Amino acid sequence: MIRSETKIRVRYGETDQMGYAYYGIYAQYYEVGRVEAMRLLGFSYKEVEDRGIFMPVIDYSIHYKKPAYYDDELTIVTFLKQIPTGMRIPFEYECYNSMGELLNTGIVTLVCVDKISGKPCPMPTWFREAFTPFFP
Repeated sequence: MIRSETKIRVRYGETDQMGYAYYGIYAQYYEVGRVEAMRLLGFSYKEVEDRGIFMPVIDYSIHYKKPAYYDDELTIVTFLKQIPTGMRIPFEYECYNSMGELLNTGIVTLVCVDKISGKPCPMPTWFREAFTPFFP
């Protein structure tokens, strides 16, 4: 299993009139966590794109439990719980405040797309092999 933790502080511009972190901002927070999880695999999104693969989001779901507030330090925990097969890569998330309270959980699924054709494609071997050390 791949597990990474990323710290993010809620900025004032990310809050709504009620003082809560705006519900839509979590997609960006999850993306920050996902980028860091990819680095654990040994490459960045840019490197994957340079090798001919785009990875657009095809599904996003979130379950809110508690709000975050301006200036809260959040921990975004990102998981890849299994080696992806085919062309889809499901990332799972947990978001905690500094008191360790679970604020929300989510799943974001990406799909591999050939950069030249713009069509979905199987995950390349070099990409799939990067997962192997994390799944004994």
